Amino acid sequence: MKRLHLLSAVAMASLLAACGGGGDGPGFNFGAGGGGTGTGALQEPAVTVTTLSAAQIDAGTAQNGLQPISGKAKCDVSVVALNYSTVGPKGEATNASGVLLMPAGSCANNAPLVAYAKGTDVQKPRTLANPQDPETFLLTAMYAAQGYAVVATDYLGYARSSFSYHPYLHADSEARSVLDSIRAARTALVATGGSFSGKVMFTGYSQGGHSSMAAHRAAERDSPLEFNVVAGAHLAGPYNMSGSFKLTTAIAGYQFFVPFTVTSYQKIYGDVYTDVNAVFKAPYAATIENLLPSPTLNFTTLVTSGALPGANGETPAQARDALFHSAFLTDVQTNPNNALFLDAKKNDLFGWSPRAKTLLCGGAGDPTVPPAVHMVPMKADFDARGVTTVSTVDVDAQIQASFGPGGTAPTDPTTPAYATYFAAYHGTYEPPFCHARARALFDTVK
Repeated sequence: MKRLHLLSAVAMASLLAACGGGGDGPGFNFGAGGGGTGTGALQEPAVTVTTLSAAQIDAGTAQNGLQPISGKAKCDVSVVALNYSTVGPKGEATNASGVLLMPAGSCANNAPLVAYAKGTDVQKPRTLANPQDPETFLLTAMYAAQGYAVVATDYLGYARSSFSYHPYLHADSEARSVLDSIRAARTALVATGGSFSGKVMFTGYSQGGHSSMAAHRAAERDSPLEFNVVAGAHLAGPYNMSGSFKLTTAIAGYQFFVPFTVTSYQKIYGDVYTDVNAVFKAPYAATIENLLPSPTLNFTTLVTSGALPGANGETPAQARDALFHSAFLTDVQTNPNNALFLDAKKNDLFGWSPRAKTLLCGGAGDPTVPPAVHMVPMKADFDARGVTTVSTVDVDAQIQASFGPGGTAPTDPTTPAYATYFAAYHGTYEPPFCHARARALFDTVK
């Protein structure tokens, strides 16, 4: 199979080795059609940016090597920009933007709806309402061109959102952003000339796997009459946030994801630290609190500009040690009463029981969101409580067969092949294989 270039812009080129609550609207039966009140209202009329023909989609998937996984397009797809009301983590009235990818023509009738949550992004201006965005095109090819409507949020603090920051990996606000995007989509549907079947599926990748699971949980728990949830597929998500902070090894992409989480939780909870200089080392402490997401920098330029470590080929552990004071990290890892650990625990996703069919997908070799830390304990939690609706899949064998030399992962850390393979694993290799498994599940319930 040709190398998949599709997600490289989302996953940060070669630098990046990787990478609920909500729903308090009225008891509206989503399957019956209509709108409802409260958050999720469109802030302006939905705008169709463009319509991609099936031939255009096929040309794209043939060029980037995705077509053997996605299949050929069955439908044209309209790209519809959304701007909708939602709330922040403390109930602040605000807005978020996003996109509705609506199958066109005969495909537009009675389409099931996939609510998607995107992976970690450091670029504040980026919106998914862009047909040339790699992640948007992946959703178009994998789902919308196969007859699924897709709604995807840009999240709080991105694109057209007026919110002052992004509450990164905060389960409740992530869930609310996703659920309100569904509410916006069913209003925007009027402008597309199509119709929804009433069936809702949740999926997301990386940060989005955490977000989609939080939204799935909130929809079933808080608004079962409004959302007819028939399936959830949560892909390579960090479900075990508190467990991730107990790790003594540094994940790939550490310099992006961990500071983003720490500063996010400080903004939300206000208890992680009283002095940023006691947590972060110079020169990063001076700018870190308002660095992510950035209005101008991307994954590459965050490093090359010196805003974050990594320009000199630092390992994840070296980047960690350049950013954080060791005493802070040691306390997080060893003190059960550490504030950051307890904040992370509030955003773990253990302890709920999905009613709809649910899939967890990951790759065993993922160096950024290791399944052993997240997917495996999550499945064990479900199993321990007798939940029978959840299955898991490991796509590592497919990744190795497609991208590993000789069908295996390179094992020598000193070789360029090793660096290339693991730099692309989470952000480029893994997503299409997990999305294919998600769609296979959705096909059984659509």
